[in-house]
Amino acid sequence: MRGVGFEPTNPCEIAASGRDAASRSLHDGEVDWERFRAWAYREYRPFTARDRFFHAKKYARCLASGDLSELAMLNDCQRVHALKALTSLSKFLGVCEDWRRLVRGYGLKCTDRNSDDLIIGRLTKAVNADDIFEWIRKVKLKAPGLSDFMDLLAATGLRLNEAIDCHNLIIDLASQGRLDSYYKADRRVLEHFRFKEAFLRGSKKAFISFAPAELVERVSHGVKLEYGRVQKLATNRVGRQRFADVRELHGTLMTKWLRESEIDFLHGRISSSVFMRNYFNPAWIGDLEDRALDGAGDILKSQ
Repeated sequence: MRGVGFEPTNPCEIAASGRDAASRSLHDGEVDWERFRAWAYREYRPFTARDRFFHAKKYARCLASGDLSELAMLNDCQRVHALKALTSLSKFLGVCEDWRRLVRGYGLKCTDRNSDDLIIGRLTKAVNADDIFEWIRKVKLKAPGLSDFMDLLAATGLRLNEAIDCHNLIIDLASQGRLDSYYKADRRVLEHFRFKEAFLRGSKKAFISFAPAELVERVSHGVKLEYGRVQKLATNRVGRQRFADVRELHGTLMTKWLRESEIDFLHGRISSSVFMRNYFNPAWIGDLEDRALDGAGDILKSQ
């Protein structure tokens, strides 16, 4: 047993200290996979939880042994899925920090592209805003049932699954006469944070969105949507999906009205900076509502 204050210098030794506990659970089928499955579905969206569970079971032996050479031989896509799944499993088992040290020791990353590649990808793909607006117009024309939803997506910059949850929640609460528990009409703000299970999950978060009252009213009289159905309608009627591009367009165009920190907040990104974690409070920015809605209005007019 190590003495108190002992600090091993070998990264493998550091990782091994936590792997012992994980190994005891992982060997001989001792992991309670049903509990892990329930945990995953609580932490992630259903499609993400399924992926995490499948790959965690498939590659659990790598976490148990501390030998990640098998993962290093996978192609980029497979490796990312495996690493993300084992990261989730390590959190469930309480050995996340040791797992991260092990991953760093092997020089592996939970992404198939670095930050440079991400920027280059944005610069080299079609970046004409008119292309995105034209795609939105086509979706609304060929799938009229998605018209109000597409306006909500474009005005808020929410991720696709968040926008669907928001859309359906507005409809549910309006039918119950409780829409004011979500949409504060006096400030024209959707308070996602009041529904944590839907909007504050893992690294994907949405705290608030500003939306015109007229748009929320239209959505409240609509029909609830399903994630897969929305994707299929866009693919079958228009030929492709560009929901992520709509979010990127929203963030980019909003720079005309909002500061970077304000856009990050509205997009659910809270960085590790001291300012964002300890000082940034949008409630103290008196004109944030007006500026955000001016930007949303301009985006809606451009469609």
